[in-house]
Amino acid sequence: MHEDARRILPELIRLRRGLHADPEIGLRLPRTQERVITALADLDLEVTLGKELDSVVAVLRGGRPGPVVLLRADMDALPMREEVDLPYRARGDAMHACGHDLHVAGLVGAAMLLHTRREKLAGDVVFMFQPGEELGDGAARMIAEGVLDAAGARPTAAYGIHVVPGEFGVFSTRPGPLMAGCAELDVVVRGRGGHASAPHLTVDPVPAVAELVQALQTFVTRRFDVFDPVVLTTTQLQAGGVARNIITDEAKLGATIRMLSADVLDRLQAELPELVRGVAAAHGCDADVEVRVVCPPTVNDPALATDALATLSATFGDERVRVSPAPVMGSEDFSQVLREVPGVFIFLRATPRDIDHETAAPNHSPHVVFDDAVLADQAVALASLAIRHLG
Repeated sequence: MHEDARRILPELIRLRRGLHADPEIGLRLPRTQERVITALADLDLEVTLGKELDSVVAVLRGGRPGPVVLLRADMDALPMREEVDLPYRARGDAMHACGHDLHVAGLVGAAMLLHTRREKLAGDVVFMFQPGEELGDGAARMIAEGVLDAAGARPTAAYGIHVVPGEFGVFSTRPGPLMAGCAELDVVVRGRGGHASAPHLTVDPVPAVAELVQALQTFVTRRFDVFDPVVLTTTQLQAGGVARNIITDEAKLGATIRMLSADVLDRLQAELPELVRGVAAAHGCDADVEVRVVCPPTVNDPALATDALATLSATFGDERVRVSPAPVMGSEDFSQVLREVPGVFIFLRATPRDIDHETAAPNHSPHVVFDDAVLADQAVALASLAIRHLG
């Protein structure tokens, strides 16, 4: 399979660089969708396009009956201007700063590799090309539109690969939690405004919000097990306007929250509103509280993750496969898929060899650079995982 991947690598690189130069953001990616359709056109696949978003779902039928496996790539870019001088640099105000252009090309490569082996597959493969991972609920929308039933039966395994900076060609994952879930906290504290010279005649919401910043930190450190961590960061505070001699009627707070288990997420949704309203009430104020779940934790199926690590080691060698020592607190909406079916999410390091991977720019930086020579290995890895599951 490695030789076949090397043969198609120039085609995958052309696709990736075309996507990189012409990024799109959000749920509507018409040009990206068209590139994917064109790249898959010569393959014998059942292709379905999204309705509420520009997704592509392609089903490859194996030569024999068997289960269904799903392989996923996200397609959207970020709203930021690229600061790297590349021949295929994105010229507008969007950039593939998280490697989704490689994800698309790598999944197309896996489809090509599996297509030539389809008669030997005991089961079917669903290729999930997803918009809206960065700025939208793309995975949830695709699930609502039926991606998990595209082959006629639910997948019994799902796999995704995400490129990250680091030592070129090294894979890593772990059984259990791999990435954090994400929620957002929005608070509006309502009091009664007035003149700043007479605060005793008002109900000032600002001290309540100020106390909330500290109360939220105490809440995290005193109610949650340090071995099932929560990271809560207040990032937005708003009160008043231009004039400094006015006590405002309301003050606002915004925070982001990361967690590694569904149980903790449930507790946060139940307990945070109670805490916020209690602090506000102590200051004579009312509070509106919303805890909005962006995505749940990304949790790998333990048995499938162990098997995936063994499959990657057999395919690429033990020296290129590592068990992640701990989860990371970034989030990923492939978690929506893993909440419905068992599966595994995997990291693949792709810093060019002529750049020090220890100091390389991270994902979401305008300076991040990935080596698209990694696409051959990415395609082989996805195809190998599917073959292993289907036999």
